[in-house]
Parts: sequence; C-alpha cells; structure tokens
Amino acid sequence: MIDVQKKAESHISLELLADILSLPKRSIESKIKKGELTPCETSGLIHKDQIAHYPQVKNINESKWDEELKVKPKRKYNLVELFAGGGGLALGMEAAGFESVMLNEWDKHACSTLRHNRPNWNVVEGDISKIDFTQIKEDIDILTGGFPCQAFSYAGKSLGFEDTRGTLFFEMARAIKETQPKVFMAENVRALLTHENGKTLEIIRNVIDELGYDLIVEPKVLKAIFYKVPQKRERLILIGVRKDLAGKANFNWPSVYKKVMTVGDALYKGELYSSDVEKSAGQQYPERKKEIMSKVPQGGYWRDLPDNLQREYMKGSYFLGGGKTGMARRLSLSEPSLTLTTSPAQKQTERCHPIETRPLESREYARIQTFPDNWEFQGPISAVYKQIGNAVPVNMAAAIGRSLVRFLNDLEA
Repeated sequence: MIDVQKKAESHISLELLADILSLPKRSIESKIKKGELTPCETSGLIHKDQIAHYPQVKNINESKWDEELKVKPKRKYNLVELFAGGGGLALGMEAAGFESVMLNEWDKHACSTLRHNRPNWNVVEGDISKIDFTQIKEDIDILTGGFPCQAFSYAGKSLGFEDTRGTLFFEMARAIKETQPKVFMAENVRALLTHENGKTLEIIRNVIDELGYDLIVEPKVLKAIFYKVPQKRERLILIGVRKDLAGKANFNWPSVYKKVMTVGDALYKGELYSSDVEKSAGQQYPERKKEIMSKVPQGGYWRDLPDNLQREYMKGSYFLGGGKTGMARRLSLSEPSLTLTTSPAQKQTERCHPIETRPLESREYARIQTFPDNWEFQGPISAVYKQIGNAVPVNMAAAIGRSLVRFLNDLEA
C-alpha cells in the first residue's frame, strides 16, 4: 500500500497531465511517441521529474497558497452579491473575510438555501430589475456576481450602458452605478471571451469604462483544478476598480494550490474532507440504462462499450462526428470530475459514480464543488442539483476573494 501511495505521489497519469497543461490527451501521447516523455513500463504513469520544467507544473511546485491563506481584511469590507444562487461564491467570499450587506437571487429554492444556512444574511429574493440599490446605506467595498452571457442588440447603437438595457448585464452595471463600490468582480463562462466574435466583451468593456471603472487586469479564465477543487470547471473572471482608485495598488491573481485534487479526494476522507461522504438524495437510472452503464469502466465513456451497446445507447448520434465524451461517462477516482451540470444524468453530460452504477448523489455533487458538508440545500432534488451545478466552486471563490482582500488592503495603505 505504501509503495502504491509513493508512486501516486511521484507519478502522474496522462489524463491528469493533459488537464494541467490544457492539452488533449492525444497531445501527451504524441510527446511520448516523440520521446519527450517516457511513461513507467508497469503503470503507464509519468514521473513528475519529467514534467517539472512546464510553467503550470512549476506554479504548483512553487505554490504560495499557504502564505495567501493568512491574508485577512484590515477592516470590515462590505460586499453586495448579485445572482447569488446556492451560495458558492458567497461562501468563498465569506471565507476570505468579506461581510455580506445584501445578496440578491430570484430563485426561491436558492433563497431558501441561503436563509437556512445563514439566517443573518440579508437575502433579497426577486427580480433584480425591481431593486433600488440606492437604498443601501453602507459604503460598499466590493460588488460581485455572475451575470448570464446574453447577446446584445447591435443595430444602430452606440453600444454603451443604455444599449444593454433588457439584459442581466445591464442590471449588474446599474447596481455598480448605484452602489459605487471600490471594486467589482464579475464571473462568467469561458465562451464570453469569443461570444458574438468578441463583440459582447467589447461592449462590456465600453460600459465598464462609461461607469467610471477600469479593468485592473485583463479578463482571465481560471481553471478550478488549480484552486483545490476536484473538478475541471473553468470560469472567466473580470475585475474592475473605480477610476479614482486606479493605479493605487496592484492586483495579483491567486496562487495555485500545491496539487490537483481528484474525485477520490472529494468522496473519501483526506485532505479535502475529514470523513467519507455520507449517503444523500439522488437520481436513479432506469433499469436498462443501468445495465448498459455497468459495462462502462472507470474513467470511460460510450466508446468503451461493446459495439452493439454503443449503437443501442447512442442511437442516431452513433453515426455523427465528434467525440461526445460526456455521453455514458463514468468518472474516475484518480482524476478531477468533468464540469458538473444542473443534472448528473442527462444523456449528453453523464456524471456516473466511479464505482457504483448510479448518478452522483447530491452530497457528492456538493463536495466536488467544495461546499462544506454542513451547507444544507433546500428544495426538491432537481432544484438542489441545479443550485450545486450552477455554483462557483467554494475553494476557487475563496482564493479569488483573498486576492481581492489583499488588493483592498493595499488600497487602504
């Protein structure tokens, strides 16, 4: 057992290396063919000494995570959060030391979750367009939120603040205008970078400028696997500072964690959690689907099934191009999870338990998003999966939060 553990600490799988380097697995296999990497003959794993020169691996090996954990607010920093959902971002910001003045969310089940777990939080339920943010009396240090990615109308427009009216981005911009926070942080899907050939992001930049804010760093896609989250989720982060404060301090992105966490770390006692995951509510497969899924190996997907079962399961999709790697997908204990969706048993985005033949249960889902075990979700199981699947992973949110606290501390100085 000790030898196996030592090998796990000194070696890395091709799949995990591909995730770290943001390359497809076939690119790693190509490096092996060229002799750039030499896997262990018995295990097929790569010794970590061979990859120490890659910048992403250097960042892990030179992590300042423990140092950054010590960052604390110099004073009370007030936060307003929009589109709060089931609380992933809010929990991370709380862990970093921010104090929530108000959280807005329209989904009633998500609001029930926030109130149930934090009765002291001021949760304002309802349509954001109906909220008058000028009623907030406190000085707001930071405003956060993840607005949905929506197209803007371009016809004959100057493409400023008023031209985004009718979108949820407009409502976030209006909240910034009415609360005048020192800093704002918006998170979104990676696709926003290229949405409408970059026009959407260009308009967002225009509006930020018009509101009297500067983006203090270029928008950046952060990969959750680097921030103590056992999941391959990616989020685009935009951070702006009020122009009267611009140039008074430098913002630094959070340091990455010392290692990459896996599904096994989420489900069993170890570095992430002090006990194995408990049983919880979850969806079930119909009998025939369960029979087919039972034939998929750990870390495998539909192409690992016998051809007759591939045809039965995939139906018309069997003849279409593309890998469709989310279909009939069973997770692996030794890798991070694929990005969680709002349902673990959708055909296109299957998230089957690594060992048992069933969809991930709600508590397993929550652990992969690094929610604490004492965070209790409210509502029917479909609403619970939705709250978890849409959340910002708590540990990643906390890492970003500590960087924002450090930036505000420097502004204070």
